[in-house]
Amino acid sequence: MQEKASAVGIPRPGIPASIEARAHARLLRGMRHPANWLQLIRFGIVGGIGFLVNIAVYALLVHAFGVDYQAASVAAWLVAVANNFVLNRHWTFDAGAGRARFQAMRFLAVSLVAEAFSLLVLTALVEGADLAKVPAQAIAVALSMPLNFLGNKLWSFRAPR
Repeated sequence: MQEKASAVGIPRPGIPASIEARAHARLLRGMRHPANWLQLIRFGIVGGIGFLVNIAVYALLVHAFGVDYQAASVAAWLVAVANNFVLNRHWTFDAGAGRARFQAMRFLAVSLVAEAFSLLVLTALVEGADLAKVPAQAIAVALSMPLNFLGNKLWSFRAPR
């Protein structure tokens, strides 16, 4: 009995082994290029700036203005996402030559998915784990970062072929 295994060793019905092997090989090739690591570092720096902006706006809204923590999360996300779009477009992915409106729509879609995930984690931590709101927001934002990077690298700011 011959078993087809994916990159992580789990068979995936309906996906030919050759496609999985190509995706795995592409990932390994990409990891060998220093430019990809530099891009990841830049994305992390931009994410760190966005994280600080997000947390500062969130804390200000929750503690200084008494805004509901979930509404504050969305407002903080809006401010951070605008900042991150500009920095990622021009510095991380050097995609300034692309159509800004097209990139912005994709960036927003990726960011919405990541924010939805972040909001679910935030709610679970605050209401389920009884964690303080600001640390819970910090954890939720940090956990959504991989979704953001992959979505933006592979879709929003994808280099033309």
